[in-house]
Amino acid sequence: MGEPGRRAIKEILPRLVREEEIDFVIANGENLAGGSGITESTVVELFSSGVNVMTSGDHIFRKKEGDAILNNTSRILKPANYPE
Repeated sequence: MGEPGRRAIKEILPRLVREEEIDFVIANGENLAGGSGITESTVVELFSSGVNVMTSGDHIFRKKEGDAILNNTSRILKPANYPE
């Protein structure tokens, strides 16, 4: 997704949720940070834009802080290959 996708969500999602009376937003977040992985700031940016829950996949591990973020929030669904 990277910065262009985050910008689009920030600009479009709040209005779309309001106009369409959307109750719950799910977004794939595994490539938020520069198109690969997640960072604290990119996760906060999406949640602040109206995303309720994020899905993920193996790319979520591409940034060092990805593991810590996954372990500290219940709003990101862990990938099936997430170690126990």
